[in-house]
Amino acid sequence: MLLPMNPPAKLSDLIDLLLMDSPEHDRRFDRQTGKMISVEHSILSAVEEGRIDQLTDLPDWQKKEVEIAWALCEDAGERFLRPPNKFDFHEYHQMERFIGTLSYESAVDQLWRAIKGKGAFRYFKDTLHRLGIQDEWYRYRDAAMKKIVIEWAEANNVLYEDDTAGRRF
Repeated sequence: MLLPMNPPAKLSDLIDLLLMDSPEHDRRFDRQTGKMISVEHSILSAVEEGRIDQLTDLPDWQKKEVEIAWALCEDAGERFLRPPNKFDFHEYHQMERFIGTLSYESAVDQLWRAIKGKGAFRYFKDTLHRLGIQDEWYRYRDAAMKKIVIEWAEANNVLYEDDTAGRRF
């Protein structure tokens, strides 16, 4: 089946979703608009379960979410796509991979020690700053996030616009 051409997604929007995953919201890419949409789980479940009485007297900004929830429920998986999330990115694995790219043994040893045990993320970042290589990490991390969202876009036939030049995530 040939999918209709969609407006391009912005890579920065997709990357932002990796960083701002929310347990209270269902986020999707809307092929029709080329934008990310977000619906509170409570609104989506009320629509799915036909609890329409719970959706009256909502503020105007939430009425739009109800419309989106209806569209999500009616979608057969062609219009709305789940974008990559923080679990697809898995920052701990990215930290391990980054350490594997370093050539200075002292930094490698210190960073491996930093990511073992409780508080790994904080110790890793503290060690990066102490070693003065935090910019290297952020460049590596940004490139890894960009790669994941590009692979997702290509696998889902989603056109994308690379608006990430000079931007740090």
